[in-house]
Amino acid sequence: MPTSSTTDESESNECQICGRVPSYCENTGMIRYEVPLEDPRFGKLFRCPHNSKSLDENRKNKLRVLSNLDAYGDKRFDNFNLQVPLLTPREGESLEMAYKLALRFAEKPEGWLLLEGTYGCGKTHLAAAIGSERLEHGDFVIFVTAPDLLDHLRNAYSPGADAGYDETFDRLRNAELLILDDLGVENPSAWAKEKLFQLLNHRYSYNLPTVITTNMDIDRIDPRIRSRLLHTEFTHRAKITAPDYRSAIGNENDQLMSNLTLYREMTFESFVLENTLYPKERENLERALESAINFAENPQGWLVFMGNYGAGKTHLAAAIANHLQHNNTKIMFITVPDLMDYLRVTYDPDVGSSFDQRFQAVRQTELLVLDDLGTENATSWAKEKLFQILDYRYVARLPTIITTARQIDDLNDRVSSRILDDRRSRIFAITAPSYAVRRRRK
Repeated sequence: MPTSSTTDESESNECQICGRVPSYCENTGMIRYEVPLEDPRFGKLFRCPHNSKSLDENRKNKLRVLSNLDAYGDKRFDNFNLQVPLLTPREGESLEMAYKLALRFAEKPEGWLLLEGTYGCGKTHLAAAIGSERLEHGDFVIFVTAPDLLDHLRNAYSPGADAGYDETFDRLRNAELLILDDLGVENPSAWAKEKLFQLLNHRYSYNLPTVITTNMDIDRIDPRIRSRLLHTEFTHRAKITAPDYRSAIGNENDQLMSNLTLYREMTFESFVLENTLYPKERENLERALESAINFAENPQGWLVFMGNYGAGKTHLAAAIANHLQHNNTKIMFITVPDLMDYLRVTYDPDVGSSFDQRFQAVRQTELLVLDDLGTENATSWAKEKLFQILDYRYVARLPTIITTARQIDDLNDRVSSRILDDRRSRIFAITAPSYAVRRRRK
């Protein structure tokens, strides 16, 4: 006979699994048999006869509803695309590494998993796939974006809320697996920062499995949370460098954004030092060429070429890009006015790529070459977007080449402050006259 050690009081309670009274299993779904010591069933746990396997499926369905994963039901490991067109080898490797880490975490969720990358690179797909896998194991999973999470907490203060603030917060803090999508896009108010820290600090302190995705540079995240994310023995970190791959056409268009093919003949070998150059001019151009070659061999920080139109700035910038393109480096070469037009056109509903997709692609490309800085339309929107791009690359220490015919002090103050930081940037002024002037000399 199945037995239970319940008291008379607890026997009057309805079983939370099968609904029977009394509960045979103390709401665990498992029972022990009261049998002699020599019986092979002695001391072992067995499924309660009232806890049918069909109830497992019902429980999974309930857990899926509670998890918020219904909208991501199609995001599974078996349909995650690793063969994305137009990816460089490095981007492909980052995608495969993230996939393997996510799969390993789904099999054995321990510690935290941080998935970093731009919009549409596959972070959310992998996070949702982990959640679905753990639901199949019967875990209580919650999948929520950071902004939605904060909205849920705010709404919990409402008198008509389904659950009070304490109950809502406790459910999030103690879920067997919490998946927090898009950390960093929430409203950075003091209240929001404090609630996110309290939530994540609790899960960190109690070693509760947590998956976090973000497209933010980790240095911009609340330092208290960042310290947890950077704990290498606790957090598994995967940085996906692949661009948005939800639309192959969109990727191809973004790839065509670079104008480098127009400058394919501008190489180091074709950079000619004319016989008409004066000694100081020749020396100046030789040093400019040397700076460009050094940067191409070790692309670190920023390199800024100043000088008159036609002096060789664009040629040297293109030569660096052409050299690095042979190493499968993802390069974006574009004049600043063209860049602004490329971003503005995304407001047209007929354009396949969104503004965010293109903006992120510019910010995060491995090498960005901005030609003719200072010639763009100086609207407030253009100034702000250009600063956001350059500030991101400045903070993230991403290789960047800039050419300009203007004095640095004449540029936007916020941009010039980044360029003038000699810890990140090297400025080279080409003082030689233009090609046209040099050719006219006898």
